[in-house]
This record gives sequence, structure tokens and C-alpha cells, in this order.
Amino acid sequence: MKSNPFNPSPICTGPESTAGWSRRQFLNRFGMGLGGLALADLLNQSGSAHAATAGAAENDHGVLAAPHFAPKAKRVIYLFQSGGPSQMDLYDYKPLLNEKHGTQLPSEVRMGQRLTGMSGNQTSLPLAGSPFKFTQNGQSGTWMSETLPNIAKVADDICVVKSMYTEAINHGPAVTFLQTGSQFPGRPSIGAWLSYGLGTDNANLPSFVVLITKDKGGQPLLSRFWGSGFLPAKYQGVRFRSGADPLLYLSNPEGVSTKSRRMMLDRLKELHLEQMANTPDAEIENRINQYEMAFRMQSSAPEATDFSSEPDHIFDLYGKDSRNPGSFAANCLLARRLAERGVKFIQLYHPGWDQHGGLQGGIQNQCRETDQASAALIQDLKQRGMLDDTLVVWGGEFGRTNYCQGKLTANSFGRDHHPRCFSLWMAGGGVKPGISYGETDPYGYNILPDKGVMHVHDLHATMMHLLGIDHERLTFKFQGRRFRLTDVHGHVVDQIIA
Repeated sequence: MKSNPFNPSPICTGPESTAGWSRRQFLNRFGMGLGGLALADLLNQSGSAHAATAGAAENDHGVLAAPHFAPKAKRVIYLFQSGGPSQMDLYDYKPLLNEKHGTQLPSEVRMGQRLTGMSGNQTSLPLAGSPFKFTQNGQSGTWMSETLPNIAKVADDICVVKSMYTEAINHGPAVTFLQTGSQFPGRPSIGAWLSYGLGTDNANLPSFVVLITKDKGGQPLLSRFWGSGFLPAKYQGVRFRSGADPLLYLSNPEGVSTKSRRMMLDRLKELHLEQMANTPDAEIENRINQYEMAFRMQSSAPEATDFSSEPDHIFDLYGKDSRNPGSFAANCLLARRLAERGVKFIQLYHPGWDQHGGLQGGIQNQCRETDQASAALIQDLKQRGMLDDTLVVWGGEFGRTNYCQGKLTANSFGRDHHPRCFSLWMAGGGVKPGISYGETDPYGYNILPDKGVMHVHDLHATMMHLLGIDHERLTFKFQGRRFRLTDVHGHVVDQIIA
């Protein structure tokens, strides 16, 4: 080996001296380090990974440093209803279906659109009216089913979107689409994009937290739904669980004190910094930051998940299930506590909305589990002055068919998947309250385009806009192209913005 005056690292004088070198080490030593410089430049082009993580570590403002324009919302609570809630049994009142109950779906309404394999081979597609009564609620007169008595009470605080649509017809691609902007796995989730762009308001808690209702059957909820994709791993969602330890492996093992854990992390950081001096790598810095976050969360996470300071009237507001950790009601209350503590994106998943059969009892059970707590979250945020800058979203991955899957009987029927139109609602965070946006045809099968439509990409663009982000400008370069949450699509729906 000889010393290079332009690079303190040794340079190669023979082929045998490169044995055991990594590609990165070779590039750092090759041509006075120019190979390493080229590699670092590639890393920076790849979404400015190193600069992004370094900047976030210094100021926690994300890669944007500041929003593109004044935001109306500071945070998001997304109440994802996994399985596909039936819109015509909850929000989209269709009296014609009751009049035509049992008759065949007209071909001019279906227009040859594809069906799933579960009902596509049926020789009969009988229309099924809703078994539930609908009423108009609040000064806005918003139509809602009798299964939602509590959400009906906050009708004047929410915006019901009746013209959502997607191309995905099965659960996996559809949930992936709503959560990542693509039907194909591998893209960053919306929470990861927001963490990447906006950073965090609390360095002691993750900027993106995931909560899943415990002990619920239904379609599987995979970690890719809240993953970081090709973004650095630090931006992925952190799942909080019910019980004494909200995060796996966060508590110190028996016999390990906080002081000894701190000493261990300090020594580990020194080793990582030594490695970075010889092999610059943004992932090493990410790992240091994640270890430090985990250490800080040993005190911050238990405090955030401890409900002992909540008064009885708050538990009464959210319902008796709010005293049961891991229930949807308890997760809604925890979401409010996390929002208070600066968590940027809080994702709740509540599975079980997949009523291919036994719809009447299934829908009623789902609403009993979610209706009161969903409305309570709106009321609680509002009474604390937080609703104005907290965007709340409620909805699933697609809707349900207006016809019966399988045999239609007097007391039982089911509905198949329907991507052509479905309903969700939004509240707070700059959304116009007390309105309905969009409309479906009298059969509830197709959207009426002239009444306003909202595609999945439009939803994401609008959510980002409310947070002060131009969805076309928050990008990450990966595999030679710049990606964004809305891909090459998406329009902000100005009609629902206050």
C-alpha cells in the first residue's frame, strides 16, 4: 500500500490488495476517491437521501424544510375501514333500489363493466334495496342510514364524498392503491410520503403511527400498506399495539437499566460514526437516528398510551369500548392523544366490512363498533380547538354492488366489490363542513360525471394540498425516474376546500 496525498485512505498497488473490499470501499479508494464522489452524487440524486436524512436530523422539518404554501391542516387521522363498506347502506340513499328490489340489473346501467369472479358467473343479478331507513341530518340535510346515529349528529361537521372511484376490484390491489397511490406493492405509503416531506413535530415520537383494531377477522392487513417503499426506512409507519408494551422490543430486558442502555447506544454510535468515516452511507445515519428515537420512545410512548389521566366523560364520549385497549374506540382516543403530541399521520385500520353475505347483521355490527367513536373523535377534536387543523378521513378501498351476490332472500343477502363508485367522508383540516360532493345515478352503480368526481389520485392530491404540499413537487428519484404519491395523475378537488 502507498499513501495518497489527496486521500488518506490507502490505494491499491496490486490486485491482491483489493480482496475483501466492498464495491463502496473500492469506489471510495479508486481514482483519488472520484468513484466514491460519483456514488455519493447518485445517492443524492436518488431523492437526496443523505441530505434528506441529515436535514431531518437537524431540524425535523423534512426535505421540504417548509410547506409549499400555507397549510390548512397540520396532521391527518385516517380511519381506514378495510373490506369495502357498502355505500348504499350507509351514505348514498337510493330509494329506486327499494322500488326495484329483486328485479334484474339493467344492461344499460351495467354497460358491460367487468365483475369479480365471485358474481361474474351469476345468471341473475337481482337488485337489492337497503334494509335500513335513511334520514336527513343537521342543517345540511345530509342523508345517512339509521346504522350511523352518532355520525349523523356531526353531519354538519363533515363532507361526504359520494363519487369516489378506483380501478382496483380486489382487496389487495385496492387497499394498496388507497394507501400508496399504486395497485402494485413497493411504493411508499401516504404516511411515509408526508413524513419524508414534512418531518415531525415531536422528536420523541414517530411522525407516522399505525393502529389496528385487535381481534378482528377480515382481509389481511400487510405491513406494506404503511411501509416506506423506496424511501429511507425511517419514514415507514410504526405500529402501536395494545397492552403494556405498545411497541415490540422497546422496553429494556430484565437486568438492563436505562443508564446502561444509554452507554451501550453511545458506544454503538461511536462505532457507526467510525464506519461512516470510512464508508459514507446514509443508511448508517438512518440507523443511528432510529436507535436514538427508540431510546427516547421508551418514556414518550408509554406516556402517550396511558389513559389514566383521561376523565370519565371522555370515555363516555367514545363509548365503553374505549376502556378496552386495542378496540376501535380506544384507538380513536389514542389517535387524539397522539395528534396532541405532534404525530403527523395516524392511520387506524378497522377490518371486517366485507359483507358478501349476511350484510344486514354484518353492517350493523361494524357500525356498533365504529359509529360512536368516529363521531366522538370529531367532537373531541372540535372541543379542543384541534379540528380546524386536523384532517380526519373515513373510508374503505372500494364500494359494494347494488345487486345481490348469490341468492337474494327475504332476510339475508350480500354485495360484491364495486370500484365504480363509493363513499367516504372528510372533516376538519380545511375541508368544507356540512356538504356532500358528487352524485351517483339513481341505481347507485355509476358516477354522474357532471356532479363532480374524485379518483384515488385526486383524494391524495387534495389531502396533500390541505397539508401545504404541491403533490407534483414532492418527488423522490428512484431507478432513473422521479416518483410521487400521485404518480403522473391527480387533481386537487377545490370544491371541497373551505
